[in-house]
Amino acid sequence: MVILIACGLQREAKIVEGAGIIPVIGGGDSAGLEQNLENHIELFTPVGLIISSGIAGALDPALVAGDVVIDMKPLPFRSSAAVLSPGQDERRQNWVEVGAVPKRVGLDETESPHPNPSPEGEGLRAALPHAHFGLIIGQDHIAVTIAEKAALAATGALAVDMESHIAARVAARHGLPFMAIRTISDTAHETLPPAALVGMNPDGSMALGRVLVSLARRPGQLPALIRTGKSAEAAFKSLAEVHRTLAPLWPALLA
Repeated sequence: MVILIACGLQREAKIVEGAGIIPVIGGGDSAGLEQNLENHIELFTPVGLIISSGIAGALDPALVAGDVVIDMKPLPFRSSAAVLSPGQDERRQNWVEVGAVPKRVGLDETESPHPNPSPEGEGLRAALPHAHFGLIIGQDHIAVTIAEKAALAATGALAVDMESHIAARVAARHGLPFMAIRTISDTAHETLPPAALVGMNPDGSMALGRVLVSLARRPGQLPALIRTGKSAEAAFKSLAEVHRTLAPLWPALLA
């Protein structure tokens, strides 16, 4: 039995990889990530768990760089939050509450044929006592501005990323347990500089050339870019600590 971990960057994939774990890189391509997850489920049966893990933007103003946020829901995921479709609101289109999928026919909303590891989160709470447990939402683009983050925070979510909604959808489709484990790279109080928005290639590698071009065109963003880089390093360090902690515990948490 294997665990599939959806992430956006090659660096994240290197952090999360381990025995029985297969990282699946999105690289900012939602459709590609979804298809890759489907392909891996077909190739690596049985899959015991799908996780979304990597860095994320904070929506809760209390969160700082490096904080850990965990979202875990037993299947079938509750469908209380609406999914916004393209055209309803261009700035917020395609975001979806992690787990916001239609309920299965014949199942009560509180029932779960495939409960998540430690359904109430006791195992993860014990292993990661400083983590924040709550809602994570995903969308197909980076949450850039303070205003956008505030709008997303109105959903009650703690953090936002670009992979969790895809991984949750695939998990629900196959009746697999799912959770999201994310570390904060940018706070709710900051708007990301333009160079930070072009720093990822489709394969999840860093696009240093595009970052340098953006910086050359707008050198005034350098202080914000340095701040963003330091915060990202804190998030990557925290992510590595989380997965070092969880690596020997997965068998027990999956039991």
